[in-house]
Amino acid sequence: MNLLSNDFEIFGVAPAFALDRDALDARWKDLQREAHPDRFAAADAQAQRQAMQWSVRINEAYQRLKDPLKRAAYLCELNGAPIQAENNTAMPAAFLMQQMQWREDLEDARDDAALERMADDVAAARGRMLLDLQQVADVQRDFPALAGQVRALMFVERFARDVENRLDQLGQ
Repeated sequence: MNLLSNDFEIFGVAPAFALDRDALDARWKDLQREAHPDRFAAADAQAQRQAMQWSVRINEAYQRLKDPLKRAAYLCELNGAPIQAENNTAMPAAFLMQQMQWREDLEDARDDAALERMADDVAAARGRMLLDLQQVADVQRDFPALAGQVRALMFVERFARDVENRLDQLGQ
């Protein structure tokens, strides 16, 4: 194994948005068994250090591949279309209008039922966006467009957390 391999290479899977999560989980367990530092407890210091580096690298790759948003962002990066969320916030007008409406609705929500409906709406939008990500990444292979969709999904996920936080506040 090579520490400089990309995450997909480490896990032996094709670089794609759609992944078999069960197969990914099983491969992670196999890789961890192979590289776990405890297996190298009797080895020399260099072998122990390499095992630790491998264990960390395997976990980093797994965390990135198992999360759809992180995986999509990583695909963009690998294909020369970095997300650049901190300095590229351009979004389509319709998306921005939806975000503004959701924010207003969140401010106006006064009970759990309204917030639960909002959480359901946001979850449905997220699901549609994930399907679109798969289409753009795996079928169209349009990574600049994918980067824009990832930035939009980042907004939606942040808003979903805001709705959950508001639900938690009302529940206290």
